[in-house]
Amino acid sequence: MAFRMNGEAKNFCRNGLPRKVTNMRVAVLGVIFASLVVVAISSQVGRSTVYAQRPSGSPGLTADQLIALTSDVDQTHQQVTIIDSNSRVMSVYHIDRKSGEITLKSVRNVNWDLQMEEFNGVSPSPREIRSLLEQR
Repeated sequence: MAFRMNGEAKNFCRNGLPRKVTNMRVAVLGVIFASLVVVAISSQVGRSTVYAQRPSGSPGLTADQLIALTSDVDQTHQQVTIIDSNSRVMSVYHIDRKSGEITLKSVRNVNWDLQMEEFNGVSPSPREIRSLLEQR
C-alpha cells in the first residue's frame, strides 16, 4: 500500500505501518537480543574453574617444600632446577625433548655458598662499599 504525495511514494511497509516504526521495532529487538547475548556470556565467565601453581617465593612457602624452575637450554633440551629449601641443596637436570630422557647434570649443597660475603665479583666489592659508607 503506497500513497503518493507530490509524486513520491510515502514509505509504508506491507503491514500498513510507516517504515520508521518498523525500523524502530527492529532496532529495539536487536538491542534486546544483544543484551541477552551479553548477559549469557557474562554469566558463564565466572563459572570457569582455573587452577594455577603458586609462584616460588610466594607467601605460604614452607621450608620443607621443593622449588622447581624450568628453562630452555636449546631446541633439543629443557633444564629443570630443583631446590630443596630445607636441606639447601640444588639439582640441575636436562631433559631431552624428543626421547624424554632425564640426565642429572649437577647437585650442590649451597649452604656454604650462601654464607660467603663475596665471590668472583668485580670492584667495588660489598666490603669496599661498606667501608666507604662507614667513613661518612
